[in-house]
Formats: sequence, C-alpha cells, structure tokens
Amino acid sequence: MHRYEVIIFWSEEDKAYIAEVPELPGCMADGKSYYEALQNVQVMIDEWIETPRSMGRSSPKPKGKLMYA
Repeated sequence: MHRYEVIIFWSEEDKAYIAEVPELPGCMADGKSYYEALQNVQVMIDEWIETPRSMGRSSPKPKGKLMYA
C-alpha cells in the first residue's frame, strides 16, 4: 500500500468513479464503484513507480495531504 494522496470522484460523463494521484502526473484509474477505483489506482501507482525504477531513476516521495486553494 502506497502513501500517496488519492482523490476519488464520480464522473457523470464517464459514468464511473475516477481515482487520481496528484503527486504522480497522469496516474489515474477508474472503476464502477469507489472501492474498485481505489483498487485499480493502486495497480497504476505500482506501474507508475516501476517505470522510472526500471530506468534507474527515482519516484517522488509521498508528501501526504496536499493543500489546494
């Protein structure tokens, strides 16, 4: 389990829950339920982190709760 902030919201357009990880650009997933979106985004976080690792690079450290204006 990762410690990145995950934002989950309902998308009327997609008729699905969308889960996004603000600290990992482009890292998002969807699901028919809130729980499914959360499970799917965990897989995407794993894949997002593995990509730079396989290239010898590091991933951003989780900052926890982000502040928005």
